[in-house]
Amino acid sequence: MTYLPDSLTRRDFLKLAGLGLTAAFSFPGLTKAHAASGLHPDQEGRVAETSIKLFESPNFDSVPVNEHWQDIVLPITGIAIGDDENAHNRIWYQIGEEGYAYSGDIQPVLRRLNKPVYEHPKAGHLVEVTVPYTDARHDPNDDSELAYRLYYETTHWVTETITNEETHKVWYKLHDDKWRDNSYYVLASHLRIIPEAELAPISSNVPEYKKSIEVRLIQQLVVAYEGSHPVFATRASTGARFAGGKYYTPQGTFKTYYKRPSRHMAAGNLANSGYDLPGVPWVLYITESGISFHGTYWHNDFGRPRSHGCINLSSQAAKWLYRWTSPVVKPEKEFVYGYRGTHVEIIE
Repeated sequence: MTYLPDSLTRRDFLKLAGLGLTAAFSFPGLTKAHAASGLHPDQEGRVAETSIKLFESPNFDSVPVNEHWQDIVLPITGIAIGDDENAHNRIWYQIGEEGYAYSGDIQPVLRRLNKPVYEHPKAGHLVEVTVPYTDARHDPNDDSELAYRLYYETTHWVTETITNEETHKVWYKLHDDKWRDNSYYVLASHLRIIPEAELAPISSNVPEYKKSIEVRLIQQLVVAYEGSHPVFATRASTGARFAGGKYYTPQGTFKTYYKRPSRHMAAGNLANSGYDLPGVPWVLYITESGISFHGTYWHNDFGRPRSHGCINLSSQAAKWLYRWTSPVVKPEKEFVYGYRGTHVEIIE
């Protein structure tokens, strides 16, 4: 396998990983300034941590000017590079006229509403949340008990469309892939049905044996190769040590033998390093114990270890790997499981 240079610059990281904000298509009102920064005209960011501080300039040593709490949605109007050249992530977001927020604490989000679809195949439709967050409820009613809060770019399976006769609001019924007896309801306008074309394999003409993935733990970098040629690279967050124990990502050789476009991940005590995360998108398992590549919505701080052993990626990066690797998951299937898969090498 051909390795990338050890001395990747910060600018190289930005080029390789992107900002998580770039548009695949043109949008009305997208100015040259927005395009250059990777921002949409209506770009927003959701506070992903319990609380964050805004600073006068893009530096933690700067004067704090405001504080915001988890799930508050803020306008991202610009991007700045912090002064600390040793930081693993130097990207800061300008929040209007308020100040600057560290990008690792902010999930970039958009608001896109969708027209309901009333007919679903027997297996259901795979959908994606297209608003900063939406509240899933136990019944199709705004006053019903909250089941979960679902976040931007999480993926789920819709099985039914229901119109509330009193409010005339249209809801989708979602089934939970972990707790099989559970289902909950989300406003249909907050979910986008993912078309089959968007799930089509990438580089399907390249033989399976020529594809491989390298995970560099020290650099927190994931690189995809076709033969000896690197075709994709992105920053990651791998396993870390928490109060409840050590959860380091294992080194060695693996395969992406088990893949799911959506997974409800839950384990442990929520009060002590546990987690309960519905709709984790684009999951590529490489071990029977549950180590996987997957999209991440609970932080944007790629470039340093902070997972329970998995390889955290941005949702868009995870989706690319999901489509590029084998085995291929058919659009109507919830998963594929087998002994074949794309070669993965995890090194120090």
